[in-house]
Amino acid sequence: MNKKLYVGNLSYQTTEANLSAFFGEIGEVASVNLITDRQSGRSKGFAFVEMVEVSAAQAAIAQLNGKTLDGREITVAEARPQKPRDDHYGSRSGGRGGGDRRRSY
Repeated sequence: MNKKLYVGNLSYQTTEANLSAFFGEIGEVASVNLITDRQSGRSKGFAFVEMVEVSAAQAAIAQLNGKTLDGREITVAEARPQKPRDDHYGSRSGGRGGGDRRRSY
């Protein structure tokens, strides 16, 4: 069963290949997802690494948390489940509301 890990405080130069090789020294890596900005394509400084074995994921947390990768001391932890997103018309609050209002002077 695969286990997903959160990897934070990454250098902007870190690539998915670097992460795969770094975590591959601990155990078999199922996938690497480096999170990037949609507009610029630049790394946001964190990623998710999925390990094939739960024991390898636990070993990666123990051995790699606080280690240096590409000049940065990284954070490695178990990934939390993703919260469901509100749809566009969901219960988000804030903003100015719809554009149907007219100003009264």
